[in-house]
Parts: sequence; structure tokens; C-alpha cells
Amino acid sequence: MKKFSLSTWLLFLIPSIIGILLFMIPFKIEGEWKIPVAILANIVAGFVEPIMPWTVTIVMILAALGSIIYQFMKDSNPEDQTFFEKLFQVNWFWTIVRVVGAIFAVMVVANIGPEAVRSGDTGGLLLSPTGLLSFLFTIFLFAGLLLPLLLNFGLLEFFGTMMVKIMRPLFKLPGRSSIDALASWIGDGTIGVLLTSKQYEEGFYTKKEAAIIGTTFSVVSITFSIVVIEELGLGSYFLPFYATVVFAGIVLAFIMPRIYPLSRKPEEYIDGRPFDETGETLPKGYNVVSHGLENALSTANNNRSFTKFITDGLKNVLDMWMGVAPVVMAFGTIALMLATYTDLFVWLGKPFVPLLMVLGIPEASEAAQTMVVGFADMFLPAILGGQIIESDMTRFVIAATSVTQLIYMSEVGGLLLGSKIPVNFLDLLIIFILRTVIALPIIAGVAHLLF
Repeated sequence: MKKFSLSTWLLFLIPSIIGILLFMIPFKIEGEWKIPVAILANIVAGFVEPIMPWTVTIVMILAALGSIIYQFMKDSNPEDQTFFEKLFQVNWFWTIVRVVGAIFAVMVVANIGPEAVRSGDTGGLLLSPTGLLSFLFTIFLFAGLLLPLLLNFGLLEFFGTMMVKIMRPLFKLPGRSSIDALASWIGDGTIGVLLTSKQYEEGFYTKKEAAIIGTTFSVVSITFSIVVIEELGLGSYFLPFYATVVFAGIVLAFIMPRIYPLSRKPEEYIDGRPFDETGETLPKGYNVVSHGLENALSTANNNRSFTKFITDGLKNVLDMWMGVAPVVMAFGTIALMLATYTDLFVWLGKPFVPLLMVLGIPEASEAAQTMVVGFADMFLPAILGGQIIESDMTRFVIAATSVTQLIYMSEVGGLLLGSKIPVNFLDLLIIFILRTVIALPIIAGVAHLLF
């Protein structure tokens, strides 16, 4: 192993430990377990709450206008693009999505236009002072600024080398993806998606790997899982509930990369390079620890510029604000409108009735619509189930299924579509349905043991 100076060791250890503390270690605040990044976001959100809807709307308007202007400018060579060209130079589809998101936002904050768009059950839910977009905006600020602590100083290289013999055979993923998974499970699914997207854009994941991580490991946080089970009046069952979610999640993480659509994603990097497995083989004379340390220290040694750290962080923030917020607003509002004002999800839930009946779940026809409504928003199954379901067993199944489904258009789904991770709407719908069908027998089996 090469020799490195003390300053290089400190440059690896200090930012990496701070990054782990900020993104992965939950602390109990006012009875709730939260990671420090989320705590910081909540503190700031409390101060800026009254102005958040208008702030988010202004950023969405800028994103829409910038994208329209850049549509009429000559495309630059991807390698020569400036940061703002990368930010605004999207195709017409995403330009339209940004415009729709901005229009919906203006309708909500100005209280104009159709009630269906600005209602407290649809766009108003997403863009209220305490709504999802207001929270995402503040979490993006801190996550964006501080993500380089996890990305730039060798932590991913160290764990990537250590975990490759577990992640590759089990989940068809590189070892470094273990950090993305951990950030999601302990922290929040949105942070996992953002981390994965940055790694993909920087050429560390293939298209297939990025799609697998984004749709398989972007798990709802422990904190939100508590909120879901409490909403359904089953707080005393939290431990078996979360154990069920973890077990079902691991089974799904093993199965999903091996079936359509994830199995069909190309094994090439964002720049078209084919998959290269040589980066995961150990050089002669090294073990996983020594090789992981050398990779980590080399990375830390190449990132000594504080200016670059700040610049990378600010770019992350703008990229998240401009790229993700309009997508969440556009797709989330449309999905919530369909759930609130149509019977679409009731009809889409019909095929689940026979499956739930075979699995012996009480109130199968009522429970079936909650199986699909979660595609719009992760909290809708718990809200709907709490209103129409009497059986504790069925409520348990709804809670565990809704957390295991992962793909919610008002959050993770919107984030995935807004990122450069190569998945489309149809992919997400198919993955959502497959996850539901595969997870249900596991969850139902546990429910029969408990009730």
C-alpha cells in the first residue's frame, strides 16, 4: 500500500465521519428519530415557512423560463457545456414538464384557476408552507451543500471496495452502492436518489446499476414508517412491522434486478462506455481493507480545494431545485388529482381483489384500492386505509405494503423522473406493480402470524 501523509488521512477521516454523522446517524429530537440533515432542514423550514411557497414558485418559474430560452439556443458539445447549459438545456418533454410545474405552482400560491389543481388535497398539499415541496427545498439546500462530504473524500471508495463481494453477487451492484442504500434506509429515500443520481452522472454507475439503486434502495425512512403505522392506529406493532418491511425489501432487492424492466437496462455508463468489471478486482498483494483505504486516500488527496467543495455543493443545490421541484409539482399534482377526483385507482385496484382474497386478507375489495393509490403518494394508503378499513390485520398489510412499494410520484417517483437516472414513467409503474405483487404474500404471511 502506498504511503500517504497525515494531512491526507485527516482529509479522508474528518469529512467522511462528519458526512456519516449528518446523513446516516439518527438522533431523537422531541420524541422523533431524525438524521441531522433533516433536523437542520426542519429548523430552517420553521423560520422561512411563510415565504416558502412563493420561493419555490419563483425557482420553478426561473427553471421553466431558462429551459424555454435554451430550447432556441444552439446545443453545445456535452463536454464543453457550462453549468447553466447543463441545468437548462433539457429536451422539449422536460421543458414542458417544468412549465406545467410552474403553472400549477402559480395557481396554488395566487389562488387562481381550477379548484382541482390548487385544492388542499392536490397541488395545495404539495406546495403548502409545511408541504412536501417546502420540506424538499430546505432538505435540498443542506443535502446539496453537504453531499460532497460523502462523495468527495474517499468514503464511497472505501466502502465500495469492502462491500463489493456482497453487493455484486446478491444485488448486481457495485460495493459503493451500499452507502446509497444505507443513506435511504436510515436517512430518507430522497437523499438516496440524489446520491445515486450524482454518482451516475459522474460515471461511477452504469445505467442499469443507477436504475436498480434508484428504484430498489430508495426506501422510506424509519421516521416516516413510524408516521404510517401510527396513522393506521397500530403503533404498538412497529417492530414487527418494520422487520417485515426490511425482510420484504431485501427479498425484492434480490429479485427486481433479475426481471423486466431493470434486467433490460443497458450495462453502459452515462457517456456510453461499456461496463468495466476490472475496477472491482483486487490487485496482487492487497486485501479489501488495504485496497479500499488506498482508493479512499487517493480520492481525498485529489480533493484538497475548499473552493471546489463549496462550488460543487452550490451546483448540487441549484441542480436539485431547478431540476427536481418542477417535476414533483407537475407529476405529483396530476397523480393526486386522479386519486382525489376520479375512480381511476379504484378500478386499477380491482385486479388485486382476488389476490388479497386468496391470501386471506379481510375486507379485500376495500383494501385493493389502497394497493394502487400509493403510486400517487406514499401517505395516501394510510389515510385511505384509516378511513375505510376496520380489520387490524388488513391495516397492517396496507401499512407494510405502502412502505415497501417505494415508487411514489409525489416524491421518489418524481425525483427519479427529474434526475438523469434512466427510468421512465412506464418503468416506474411496472416496478411499482411488481413490487406490490411480490411483497404481498410475504407481508400477508407475517400478518397471519401476528393477528
